[in-house]
Amino acid sequence: MGGVPLTDDQSTEISISLDGRTVSAKPGEMLIAAAERAGTYIPRFCYHPRMEPVGMCRMCLVEVDSPRGATLQPSCFIAVSEGMVVDTTSEKVKKAQDGVLEFLLANHPLDCPVCDKGGECPLQDQTLAYGPGESRFIEEKRHFEKPIAISELVLLDRERCIQCARCTRFASEVAGEAQIDFAGRGEQVEVATFPTEPFSSYFSGNTVQICPVGALTATPYRFTARPWDLDQVESTCTTCSVGCRVAVQSSSNRLTRLLGIDSDPVNHGWLCDKGRFAFESVNGDEVDNPAGQFTGEARESGQFEAGRLIEPQVRKNGELVAVSWGEALAAAAEGLSRAKSAGSPSSVGVIGGARLTNESAYAWVKLAKGIIGTDSVDAQLGDGLPAELVLGLPRATIDAACAAPVLITVSGDLREELPVLFLRLREAVLAGTALVELSPGNTALTALATATLPMRPGDAPVVARALCGDDAATATLSSHPEGSAVSTDALTAARAALAATPDGEGVVVVLGRPSYAESGEVVAEAARVLAAALPKATFLPALRRGNIFGALDMGLAPGLLPGRVSLEAGRSWFSSAWATVPSATGRDTAGILASMAGEGEGDQVTALILLGADPLNDFPDRSVAEKALSAGHFILAVTGHPSESVIGHADVVLPCAVAHERPGTTTNIEGRVTRLGHKLTAPGFAWPDWMIATELATALGTDLGVGSANDLADEVHLTAAAYAGLTPAVLHSDVAHDGILVPIVDGFVGRADVEPIDPVALPGVESVERQGAPPRSGAAEGDGAVDVRAAALGAAPPLLSGVSAPGGDVAHVAPADNYALRLVAPRRLYDAGGTVTGSPSLASLIPPLVARANPYDLDRLGATRGDQVRLRSTRGELVLAAEADSGVPRGVVAVDFNVPHGPDGPANAVATLIDSRQPVTDVRMESV
Repeated sequence: MGGVPLTDDQSTEISISLDGRTVSAKPGEMLIAAAERAGTYIPRFCYHPRMEPVGMCRMCLVEVDSPRGATLQPSCFIAVSEGMVVDTTSEKVKKAQDGVLEFLLANHPLDCPVCDKGGECPLQDQTLAYGPGESRFIEEKRHFEKPIAISELVLLDRERCIQCARCTRFASEVAGEAQIDFAGRGEQVEVATFPTEPFSSYFSGNTVQICPVGALTATPYRFTARPWDLDQVESTCTTCSVGCRVAVQSSSNRLTRLLGIDSDPVNHGWLCDKGRFAFESVNGDEVDNPAGQFTGEARESGQFEAGRLIEPQVRKNGELVAVSWGEALAAAAEGLSRAKSAGSPSSVGVIGGARLTNESAYAWVKLAKGIIGTDSVDAQLGDGLPAELVLGLPRATIDAACAAPVLITVSGDLREELPVLFLRLREAVLAGTALVELSPGNTALTALATATLPMRPGDAPVVARALCGDDAATATLSSHPEGSAVSTDALTAARAALAATPDGEGVVVVLGRPSYAESGEVVAEAARVLAAALPKATFLPALRRGNIFGALDMGLAPGLLPGRVSLEAGRSWFSSAWATVPSATGRDTAGILASMAGEGEGDQVTALILLGADPLNDFPDRSVAEKALSAGHFILAVTGHPSESVIGHADVVLPCAVAHERPGTTTNIEGRVTRLGHKLTAPGFAWPDWMIATELATALGTDLGVGSANDLADEVHLTAAAYAGLTPAVLHSDVAHDGILVPIVDGFVGRADVEPIDPVALPGVESVERQGAPPRSGAAEGDGAVDVRAAALGAAPPLLSGVSAPGGDVAHVAPADNYALRLVAPRRLYDAGGTVTGSPSLASLIPPLVARANPYDLDRLGATRGDQVRLRSTRGELVLAAEADSGVPRGVVAVDFNVPHGPDGPANAVATLIDSRQPVTDVRMESV
């Protein structure tokens, strides 16, 4: 945004005269941007490099020569042209700047000492740098009631607003949610919401950050600190897997706020509100039993605290009691050893790990697979996709997806699951990318899509075949009792879009998990169909858990070893690096829990390690999770927050550091590795995860072989093939300021130039120092990285590549009948997970749980919106309010995943209906 698109004949640079010197500029770019690249800063308020220019504030006026002589023109609104002569320092320009600032301050309150923006305010800074020094206005300033809450998270001080329209433009242009606009005339102009549409955006915090004055403030930060009191570090948000770059700010060892940093390949400076405000859960701010998260034994025990776990605990006489680290580690080692001795290494299972850093994930994989010897390890809690498929598909980047001629999404609503990815893709679609949606319901991108192909549970492979030209698949879709959910017009439009891309060249498929009431193998089969039909297409996996891709890369999945290497391919390599390697592929989360519940085959899992996981609320099938955790087996929990599974069932609890309390790296959906800033000291006696793994190995009578996080980083790049060459020196250099895509390919040369942060585009983060030292002398960091990779690999095992051909048992989903509805369980951004429920500002935003069905199905039942309906499955039943949704296909009912049902119900109510043993879950809906 913010410029004229370049065409092929505009590839060369042009020359302009700027304040008497000749500088180069890019054809079509705005004059204000060209001047800034040339080292000349032009003051501005309304201009933002990630939004379309509007020329409203007039602060950026400069003199530009024209046939009529030099005239004042807004530099943010005119494109450069060959031979343009520009003067930014003339007396006429200075007088214009004086006038603009004098008028802005005529009504602006001089309350800088109590304003949250004071000390980082562009109006304050530019008044001192470019203003007149005094005002000729002596009249009373205007006054408004303040603050006005325009949302749960944003407060408005109307008298401070300078009408730059940054907030309204962001809401409309970037987020696509025009829920705020200007109202009134003259000096009574103010930002206002619509009476029937509150400012309920998932991206409202961005309007606060880009506001150049203190008109918009965030409720979690308001009056909590001053900028000069804050300590800052650059890091990566791990609330989801997009990997947005952030400035993490704290005071007195408490997080105060997170601000977005403009990482060009990833987030463009934007954050979702969950990522921005979930820092409250790190602080351990208390919420009284949020969303009914803890029930039954956990609540009755009186041991629930909404804050943090700060000391080791061991269950004695049915109660968790605080103990020393030595006693807790001894109890953990004794429980694991007893299970292994009574059965085999596969009697130990590990669930979780997506919240770990890459280095900690490697440490736990080495402990589980290289010391204990179990391969029953899974970071995906039954809500992901087959790991070998995710790692084997040709990977796309976010930039590649945004530049694709055709974008195919096989996922849920990306706005709910990966919000900043949604913003990037929305921008691309508006710019001309053809979007083909395969989704079980309407999404935030549906209105922009070239074609939307609704898919009922179990139909994803069939819809994919139909999309790729299989008419037999089209006929199969029509055999449903309610007919095909895919219209002929939509299918024709989708096929026409793909016809322009031979073999899928340039096509990017965004692959997620549309519903947790449907087996991941169903979506995996659809991916195989698309990969076979579009051999030149690339895939961008859209799994949502924070560092799930780093966890999978490190081997936290059955059948995998660190570095995207299969167990069999890497057996010889890792046998020489580790003490042992599992003898056979282990169980995933579903298999581990089924074994603990007595439903599996082979050696029963009798000891379970939970790495930040809460199976009772994370796993889709609560019935299986309850049986597993209540079976009396040994359970070790390594976590920083309490949960129902931990409080009610763990035998040993080891408190760990959480986000922003530990250094390391994380890997995003593209395979981009970025650094995590260490900002806080973990509370109480909490330890980093890798240290717990190391000490537990010692308690088990062996040695993990590492003494620090740096030792782990060194071992990762030496043993994990996909991370070869990713040395700490590379990660700490400027070449990695936007992260490094792995595996590093031959010929890679990263950009070592770090662009300065625009203090007006991103107020509040201008003082954040870029992490890392300058590149070392000698070869460029990119070349050095390639050299190290070649030396480190040697005869390393091959990386996973490619996927199996489509056509497995998953295709045989039982046909739907006339009486049952297929259950869809999509994700919502605000759910009952610990990140939201542990953040007071977000906990109240969890939506009510309803049963969404097509109006046709509600009419058949004789129900209307708001009526109570009962949903029955083979697992249980729920009584919910009905909601008519024409975006839900006929024969389908949608109930949000991990959303509580009332204060006394389970946090993940729909999990009481889902049967994980079946590829799809059928329910009966009846009136109450």
